[in-house]
Amino acid sequence: MTEQLSGTGEAGSFPKPGKWQMAKVTEIRRETPNAKTFRLDLPERTAFLSGQHFLVRLTAPDGYIAQRSYSVASAPDGSGTIKLTVERLPEGEVSSFLHDVVMVGDDLEVRGPIGGWFVWRGDTPVVLVGGGSGVVPLMSMLRLARQRGQADLVRLVVSVRRPGDLYYASELPGPQTTIVYTRATPLSWPRPAGRLSAADLPVPLNPDASGFICGSSGFADAATAVLRDGGMPVDRIRVERFGPTG
Repeated sequence: MTEQLSGTGEAGSFPKPGKWQMAKVTEIRRETPNAKTFRLDLPERTAFLSGQHFLVRLTAPDGYIAQRSYSVASAPDGSGTIKLTVERLPEGEVSSFLHDVVMVGDDLEVRGPIGGWFVWRGDTPVVLVGGGSGVVPLMSMLRLARQRGQADLVRLVVSVRRPGDLYYASELPGPQTTIVYTRATPLSWPRPAGRLSAADLPVPLNPDASGFICGSSGFADAATAVLRDGGMPVDRIRVERFGPTG
C-alpha cells in the first residue's frame, strides 16, 4: 500500500528511519488477484512500530530512480524481517515492477521505518477501521495484539467490495474482526452488502479506546463520521489516507 500520512502530531518517541539497506526477498505470497505480500530479510535489524512504513527504491540502469512507501503488515517482533503488502496499480512504476519482475532471492533497496503519528504500541484499547488495502497497517496491529495474547484490546472492522478483495483472508477472521462487504457477500453471509455504518462497530464501544482509520480519502471521511456517530471523540481518532500513486 502507498500512503500519505495525515495529522501533525507525534505519538511520543518512535523508531526513526535508518540508512538505505539491501533487503533479501525471502517469500512472496498472493493475497488477492491484485495484491502480494513480500517478506524481506533486513541485513541490519531495524525496530519499528505497528503503523509505520518503509520506502522501497528502484534504480534503473540509466540512473532513473523511483520510490514508494508501503506500510508494514507484520507485527514488530525483533526478527529482522518485515512484510510489505503491495497492491498492483495501473501504470504504477514500483508496484508493477514488484508484481511482475521481483522473485524470491532478489534484493530490494529499502529504508525505514517512517511515520510517528499513525502508530500503536500494543498496550491500549483500539478500534481499527480499514477500507480495502487500508487494512495493511491495521493488520500489523492485530497481529501484534494476537502475538502478545492481548487480542481483547483490538476490534478491527474491514470494509471491502467483494470476498475476492479481502486481504489476509485465511488469517484475519476471528472474534476481534468484523468484515463488511459493500458490493457482494459470500453465500449465507449474515450481513447484507452495504456501506459501513455505526451498526458495524463493536457494542458497546470501549470508552477508553482510540480509533485508527486507514483508506482512501473518501473512505477515511466516511469512517471518521461513523466512529463519531458511535460515540468516539474526534480527538481520539487518527487517520491515514492513501492515494493512487504506485
